[in-house]
Amino acid sequence: LTMSDRIVVMNHGVIQQVGSPTDIYNEPENAFVADFIGESNIIDGIMIRDELVSIFGQKFPCVDKGFGTNKPVDVVIRPEDIDLVKPEEGTLQGVVTHLIFKGVHYEMEVTTPDGYEWLVHSTDMFPVGEKVGIHVDPFDIQIMNKPASEDEEAVGVNE
Repeated sequence: LTMSDRIVVMNHGVIQQVGSPTDIYNEPENAFVADFIGESNIIDGIMIRDELVSIFGQKFPCVDKGFGTNKPVDVVIRPEDIDLVKPEEGTLQGVVTHLIFKGVHYEMEVTTPDGYEWLVHSTDMFPVGEKVGIHVDPFDIQIMNKPASEDEEAVGVNE
């Protein structure tokens, strides 16, 4: 990411995405690219309608459009894009179950009642056992089409 002005991400010889480091990181075209280029929370979601996605039964505003109505999607949220807040202020609630100090930030796992372990990077520390709310700004939620199968080839690449 630091040395390139154009990146090609491939999976088993199939181009998954071509773009600038910023585009690849911030707008991955599929779950493979999102996971390959950095740590991500990749979650099953339902695109309720344009600009509204359901994650674990809760509605999150987003900026994505054109995925249809009530369609299964993959939702990518980077660990650094999650804000931990008071439980009543979050769209989802959970408990901090793991904490590591990484120097510049803290790496935490927050487990929600459904059992999903959210990876969170924050300069704010929340101790293990603390109940927290999860908030994500709409711009930080990336929506991707859910592949029909694990063998599905790459989404078309714009040259």
